[in-house]
Amino acid sequence: MTDTAGKRGTAGRAEPGARGPVARIASPALPLYLTMIVSSAGALVGTAVLGRHATVSLAAFTVTTAVHTPAVAAVAGALRGVMPFVAAEREDPDALLPMVRDGMWLGVATGLLGAAAVGAVPLIGRASGVPEETLAELGALPALLACGVLVSAVGNSATSTLVGLGRSKPVMHAGTAGTVTAVALSLLLVGGVGPFGGLGPTGAGVAMLASNLVGAAVAHRALRRSPVLAGLRLRPGRPHVRALLRLAAVGVPLAATVLVKFAVLGVLALAAARTGSDSAAAHGISVSLANLVFTAAVAVGQATVPLVSPYVGGGDVRGLRGGVLAGVKVAMGAVLVLGGVLASAGEPVVSLFTRDAVLRGLVTGLLPVVLPAVVTDALQAVFGFGLVAVKDTVPSLVVFAACYGALALAAVPVAAVGGLTALWAALACANTVLVAGQAWAFHRRSARLPCGPAGTPG
Repeated sequence: MTDTAGKRGTAGRAEPGARGPVARIASPALPLYLTMIVSSAGALVGTAVLGRHATVSLAAFTVTTAVHTPAVAAVAGALRGVMPFVAAEREDPDALLPMVRDGMWLGVATGLLGAAAVGAVPLIGRASGVPEETLAELGALPALLACGVLVSAVGNSATSTLVGLGRSKPVMHAGTAGTVTAVALSLLLVGGVGPFGGLGPTGAGVAMLASNLVGAAVAHRALRRSPVLAGLRLRPGRPHVRALLRLAAVGVPLAATVLVKFAVLGVLALAAARTGSDSAAAHGISVSLANLVFTAAVAVGQATVPLVSPYVGGGDVRGLRGGVLAGVKVAMGAVLVLGGVLASAGEPVVSLFTRDAVLRGLVTGLLPVVLPAVVTDALQAVFGFGLVAVKDTVPSLVVFAACYGALALAAVPVAAVGGLTALWAALACANTVLVAGQAWAFHRRSARLPCGPAGTPG
């Protein structure tokens, strides 16, 4: 590596040990958490605008997002597999550049698969018995969101690289720009303004596609301007199959884990719905509240990967475990604070979701069992990102499949006997076992760290 490259690679990076590991995780985690919260809030605005436009429009949008949301989450999960490879070489532009390019190709490959699934929504809906009235309202929405999945995947290749480089603020800028675009265009295109009557679901699709384009453009611009890559050409070039397979070996199990979780949470929603409409609504609100808290752990887990990467490369087991435990402390602190706020202000917070006094009572009554489920979910997530850091995510998939598979089998009879309280208690139990499994897998895998530099793709 040339002297110039070496200077570029170290520019703007804090010296190791300048701050404690807790501070070095919390600082980049906060922008990531805010990005996720802003994105969730923007999605709620879009849903509300569609609901006010027409009930059938909201139904069409719901059918499409039932496929779109897990597809996007799975693609994002697959691209998180890029982070440990980037973090391992973040000071060496010559080694980093091929990974960035191969990450883009991984984004294209996974994005095309996700886009194919979303594009097939009309066929999936017809096979699932969705009413023809709802299917007729789809219009161009599935095609627009399919394009959005591909664009989002390319954007995620940039954001995952930025996270691996420890640069979370540009990720926040990209996410905020995309959300602002989505909200503004949703208000304009869905319901219309003045004589313009609006485009309904098609307008929502245009807004989401534009949001993805803006977010991806901002993220890639930030990536090109990052100190370690400044002045280098980031065009994908020719794909390297061996490097893509190494990235996919980490990312694909992550994507599969996300799909397992989505599928089982869908089973829980079905089990709640079988006990009554009020229970279904209360469960849905509880899931939304849980996600607001759990997202903090995902942000912390992502911020932990670049922190512990030097320990992985140097074969420092104690440093690696200490870094992940620091992530556990930050995640626990964040989740307990957010959970405490939610518990103390339960009624006003729940009132944002419903005016129904009975429903508010159901949700607030569930909070004592919802919070343990969230806390245990947060813990397992951080240990899962520890496995991402050591580039071995298959154990996460195996543990998830076992714990959540058992939960899926038990969900309906548990809900029938004990209602929502028993259902959420079962989820908390499954997450507790998941914590033990993830922690054990991380402990066992970290003990096998190779001495010397870590292997890299390509």
